[in-house]
Amino acid sequence: MFKNNREMVEYLKKIGFIKDKRIEKAFLKVDRKDFIVDEFLNAAYVDEPLPIGYGQTTSQPSIIALMVHLLDPKEGEKILEVGTGLGYQTAILAELIGLNGKVVSIERVPELYKEAKKRLEKYKYKNIDLILGDGSKGYPKEAPYDGIIVSCCCPSIPIPLIQQLKVGGRIVLPVGPDIVMQRLIKIIKEKRGLKEEFIEYVSFVPLVGEYGFKSF
Repeated sequence: MFKNNREMVEYLKKIGFIKDKRIEKAFLKVDRKDFIVDEFLNAAYVDEPLPIGYGQTTSQPSIIALMVHLLDPKEGEKILEVGTGLGYQTAILAELIGLNGKVVSIERVPELYKEAKKRLEKYKYKNIDLILGDGSKGYPKEAPYDGIIVSCCCPSIPIPLIQQLKVGGRIVLPVGPDIVMQRLIKIIKEKRGLKEEFIEYVSFVPLVGEYGFKSF
């Protein structure tokens, strides 16, 4: 148990999940406690996933740090996030892409969408678009994207997400039909196809939608 956000970030550095100064700075700026529901505030700085209601969780900080590192968001890029939750990872991405970039984040649960909007207001971001909808279909209106990050498990790689990714773009997501354990993979879209890299086994809540699980 850590006393504050800085202690948590120092721990993530120590165990090797934060290796980049830019990512470290973003994690220090965005306090995880601002994106945790009241009943779990005492566990805000524990490196564990926490419930946020409606059958959803906010991922453990080490996994978010790993996925953000793999995505490697750069200044000025446009990033699509599938699964806003309460907006913790959204805020970290907004810090990394800067004022000239944009984070398009999709959440399917109306209550979480509204709550994320309220929590993100504290940080006064001008580079985030929150969308209420089916994240498995992406958001073609803002495509193409430099990077896509999916915070819920997909039974297979959603075709619309690949279609909305730029050539040279990256997508990081957990994939597998088992809703208990999935493969975290990174994909780079090349002119001749997709380059896929297996990272490790993870456990995420299911992506529900047209190109995800129909229900759970």
